[in-house]
Amino acid sequence: MNHWRFLLKKTEFYKIDEHLVSLSEQYSQEACYLDYCFSALGCDCRELHWQALRDLVQECGWWIMPFEKLCIVCDRPRVLRFDSENRLHAKGEPAIQFADGYSLYFYRDVALPEKYGKVHPHLWRAKWILKEQNAELRRVLIQGIGYTRICQELQAVALDSWREYTLLKIEAEADVEPIVLLKMTCPSTHHIHALRVPPAMTSAREADRWVNHGIDSEAFAIET
Repeated sequence: MNHWRFLLKKTEFYKIDEHLVSLSEQYSQEACYLDYCFSALGCDCRELHWQALRDLVQECGWWIMPFEKLCIVCDRPRVLRFDSENRLHAKGEPAIQFADGYSLYFYRDVALPEKYGKVHPHLWRAKWILKEQNAELRRVLIQGIGYTRICQELQAVALDSWREYTLLKIEAEADVEPIVLLKMTCPSTHHIHALRVPPAMTSAREADRWVNHGIDSEAFAIET
């Protein structure tokens, strides 16, 4: 049996005018399978053809051959940036960039337009949320800016206070539903934190219980 012909058929690779054509978007994964068959299992192959396929996978990005004498090849990107969860991510710089300068921007795997992607999230402005029509991009802007800065820049209105907690509402239409926040001031450090709570909340104490999974802060005891 000619193992090469058998594997070509099984993995959707075939020969046309001495060129290898991929009929599958998963050609790189199939090439890994072939590499295992040839290098580990010792299957026979046409070395020149296998070398051509190996070079194609190693040196090129996406490619298609829609016609017999036409091949469209994309170069590999020179820059790829990911976060700790292996998502495309970069702050103020491209997550993907090619040799000719063509760049793509991502924030936690969400594609960003250049006007946001080129700016570091520390410099994003809360007023952008009010103008952005795309709900997912608004969500990314809210994540990047943070509720504390959004409160300051959009002048959130205080609805209720209890101890070191203040319930705030942003009157501007910054999201799909009203943004209601519980602002918490740390008694020791005086650092201010803000967490989003359900929009139906009307009291700071109720919001505090919701943040603490139904437990009132007064129920906590400090042990020394």
